[in-house]
Amino acid sequence: MARYIFVTGGVVSSLGKGLSSASLAYLLQSRGFKVRIRKLDPYLNVDPGTMSPFQHGEVFVTNDGAETDLDLGHYERFSGISAKKSDNITTGKIYNDVLKKERKGKYLGKTVQVIPHITDRIKEFIRNDVEKEDFVICEIGGTVGDIESLPFVEAIRQFSNDVGKKNTLFIHLTLVPFMKASDEIKTKPTQHSVKELRSIGIQPDIIICRSERSIPLEQRKKISLFCNVDIKNVIQTVDVKTIYEAPISFNNEKLDEQVLKYFKIKSKKKVNLDPWKKITKIILHTKNFVNIGIIGKYVNLKDAYKSLDEALTHGGIYNNLKVNLIRIESDKLKPSEVKNKLKNVSGILIPGGFGKRGTEGKIAAINYARKNKIPFLGICFGMQMAIIEFARNTLKIKNAGSSELDKKCFPVVGLLNEWNKNGKLVKGTNKELGGTMRLGSYEAKLRHNSLIQKIYKSKSIYERHRHRYEVNNNLKNKFENKGMIFSGMSPDGKLPEIIELKNHPWFIGVQYHPEFKSRPLSPHPLFSSFIKAAKFY
Repeated sequence: MARYIFVTGGVVSSLGKGLSSASLAYLLQSRGFKVRIRKLDPYLNVDPGTMSPFQHGEVFVTNDGAETDLDLGHYERFSGISAKKSDNITTGKIYNDVLKKERKGKYLGKTVQVIPHITDRIKEFIRNDVEKEDFVICEIGGTVGDIESLPFVEAIRQFSNDVGKKNTLFIHLTLVPFMKASDEIKTKPTQHSVKELRSIGIQPDIIICRSERSIPLEQRKKISLFCNVDIKNVIQTVDVKTIYEAPISFNNEKLDEQVLKYFKIKSKKKVNLDPWKKITKIILHTKNFVNIGIIGKYVNLKDAYKSLDEALTHGGIYNNLKVNLIRIESDKLKPSEVKNKLKNVSGILIPGGFGKRGTEGKIAAINYARKNKIPFLGICFGMQMAIIEFARNTLKIKNAGSSELDKKCFPVVGLLNEWNKNGKLVKGTNKELGGTMRLGSYEAKLRHNSLIQKIYKSKSIYERHRHRYEVNNNLKNKFENKGMIFSGMSPDGKLPEIIELKNHPWFIGVQYHPEFKSRPLSPHPLFSSFIKAAKFY
């Protein structure tokens, strides 16, 4: 039977529950156990697919086509386990499921209530699709005490009673602030947060204390006493210079050891932290670097391109380089300023996105990369912008554009009407926005002797998609006659997946999102190759 570990947060948000959960998952895996990680989000949106990056940050996409919280990206990058649709749920999805059942009369006329119907659906999600996992780690979004989180907290309390306390463990992550004025570490916020959790019926078994400074033993004893937690289970996590130090830090604090001790389980093998030590050494101490220019709408928003930022770091790790990201807001980039703003970069990247704002700045940057032979990578919307730039300036189609942005343009990029998935024809729609895109993993066939085939060292690949619009395949011959090669296509030959320039050292556009599959211990080959090309530019 699987053991369930529930991770809650207190005092303030954004403490690093996702990173803590991901680090614990790696440590338990390294000890020989099979682990699954899940996220329960308290917002009322069914999923984050329609949410602004300013509200939610990055939307992470799974192989099976779920639009999920960015924490699932942390889970994948640290554990190496591909997340599924069944690993992320929201309050909106829970209520939606329950209300659909109610409308169909599934509750036989009963009054539908938060308890038991909502909590029962949450518990169903927690135990669903669990097979041979030794541990299931469930992160509860939000902060204890928030109204939105209450049904989830109540559900995990009930769940612990259902499966037995010996099969569940509660970890509570809190902030232990340092007051500079008094030169003191303050434990009172943690005490109050645990008090709030206990008032709901949950006694934490382990408390992880986030702090910018090491917490003295005396303060840890105080937390232990007032929160009724063994001193060995008061775990400190001091701010690290890179997130990839986290597994090392938690192992040093014996978090994984205490989890196994709680469940009375012996480790199957010794933890291997050598890969993480190697990575942190490169990130923190390498003197060699490369500058990569990222031109997008949300470049100054920390979490908007989280997976992309990490994938570029992974590419740097592979090449023993530090990657400096030069972030340029596309809507403020004027064509006359491109040369000056990009003069110090060795690679240019246009990320995915939606909407007209900032498109002309992106197109100008792509034109500069193409003409000056600078390594270029266009992802999803970035590939579409590269197509538009080439159509306007090489094919001389002056009004070339995307029907997403201008209904009166010559559409070199248009709405995706249909595509194949698992042998079935899927019809696109513009009636609803949520969950109607081409989502998840799709196959692409790679052209023989193309640059992309040399990078992947394969005839076909599977990559994750998130888009409604597609390059107009009817123009393929016109593009290829002028030197832009369609080097990756869908298996049926209808959908362009990859483009590259014949007479350019490294110019690639991909319709998919390779950043979602890059991991620090296994960098994505496309980013490794891109950074290498930038290194020698």
